Amino acid sequence: MAIKNAFYAQSGGVTAVINASACGVIETARKHPDQIGKVYAGRNGIIGALREELIDTSEESDDAIRALMHTPGGAFGSCRYKMKNLTENRREYERLVEVFRAHDIGYFFYNGGGDSQDTAFKVSQIADKMGYPITCIGVPKTVDNDLPFTDCCPGFGSVAKYVATSTLEASLDIRSMCESSTKVFILEVMGRHAGWIAAAGGLAGKGRDEPPHIILFPEIPFEREAFLARVEQSVKDYGYCVVVASEGAQYEDGRFLADAGGKDAFGHTQLGGVAPTLANMVKQALGYKFHWAVADYLQRAARHIASATDVEQAYTVGQKAVEMALAGKQAVMPIIVREQSSPYRWHIGEAPLSEVANQEKKMPIHYISDDGFGITDDCREYLQPLIEGEAFPPFENGIPKVAHLKNVLTEKKLKTPFEV
Repeated sequence: MAIKNAFYAQSGGVTAVINASACGVIETARKHPDQIGKVYAGRNGIIGALREELIDTSEESDDAIRALMHTPGGAFGSCRYKMKNLTENRREYERLVEVFRAHDIGYFFYNGGGDSQDTAFKVSQIADKMGYPITCIGVPKTVDNDLPFTDCCPGFGSVAKYVATSTLEASLDIRSMCESSTKVFILEVMGRHAGWIAAAGGLAGKGRDEPPHIILFPEIPFEREAFLARVEQSVKDYGYCVVVASEGAQYEDGRFLADAGGKDAFGHTQLGGVAPTLANMVKQALGYKFHWAVADYLQRAARHIASATDVEQAYTVGQKAVEMALAGKQAVMPIIVREQSSPYRWHIGEAPLSEVANQEKKMPIHYISDDGFGITDDCREYLQPLIEGEAFPPFENGIPKVAHLKNVLTEKKLKTPFEV
């Protein structure tokens, strides 16, 4: 079997553990020098392939690659770039073939969420429709936890741990001051159409009297009067109210509470501001003093409090992606299959990219309490093992140590530049 080089790239919003998947891909490839030559990483995702900006990971030491295990963000740069299909923009695919052929690339590993798996699936079609042999394997990643088939998505467990912890800690702060100061605290978390991250906030407390007192899910239509009544009742009963709100909270007609009026590169509505929107409702209707916070990038970059389960799974899907490619698999994505919840046991399966692409897995209705403001025991049983275990990074001078890669670009072989 001829030795071929591999192309790996990161796509979409990065996570605390996406680099652990990169480590899994690169370390596993290095164990098979008889089948895989160099691993090139795309600078800024698929854009790096189109521009022929390929990072030669063979220039990095084993220690540097291993340090990716405890480094958040995207070590090679990520992107939000959605490729059209072959009939709409054949030139992009011709360019990929030119770059892959010039650098003898026979394996393609794309690390991302639903839109990214769509890209991986489209690239896999090059083999059949353009006559260029390329093995394409998707590597799952998304903090939103909304990929189908897989029990959970690498990246989610660590965000869930951060949100649950932050909800607990902020709640203690609010409770200690509520008699004479702030009575309502609202934490805005990510989650456009699926409320998995917001649900994780529910792990901070167990009883109705324990915070968060209200969780707002995209799956449950927002009703202003019901929300305000619950806030008022919580303040009366407990002295304060803690709210965890998904950025994707929406009215019954589908309008987002936090519609910012724009679109991102994938065509999704640009969101931002559900927390201040809710805070203003509370102020105008009830007059309570409030504080709000937006977890924003902090929740997905918090490697210092990553879930050990999440780190292990992120590495394993990268490792298995390479093993699947070497086994002759094509256009599939490794998935996490839950065997049991307590103690948590799982193994790796696979799903076809054609069925994964552009699909969203929302919260099952039986994971949401009947009043629409909390999580059920079934949801708690699902979430709990995903946040368990600590995988602290090494620290130096009081702050986490991270990988410092050289990210050396290999020499370009094509004369024609490509604009994206």
